[in-house]
Amino acid sequence: MASSDSAAETQPVAPTERVRLDDLEGSPHAHCFEEEPMTIRLTLEAGESVPAHQHPDRRIVCHLLEGSISMTLGEDEHAIEAGDVVRFDGNQDVSPEALEDSVALLVLAKRTDE
Repeated sequence: MASSDSAAETQPVAPTERVRLDDLEGSPHAHCFEEEPMTIRLTLEAGESVPAHQHPDRRIVCHLLEGSISMTLGEDEHAIEAGDVVRFDGNQDVSPEALEDSVALLVLAKRTDE
């Protein structure tokens, strides 16, 4: 048995949340959970893109689950294939374009270095 001063006993434990990406509503963005970290399913049809934008207070992880996208990050363009996981800084222009029908899971975490 754990001692009475263990972290599990002194810190509140948030309830476990579970969603199915296919069940989420919203296109191209669908929020998975209401609280931090911001977690989004991005669905793009072939040829569809998201205009350049920034998330200045975030670090972003993109896990491409299906398809293929071209991700413009600042001045650089990156080819991302299904199964790839990319982490990048939101302090730059971000613009994904689907080369084929694509689904990604994005996690936007608040920066801790500022």
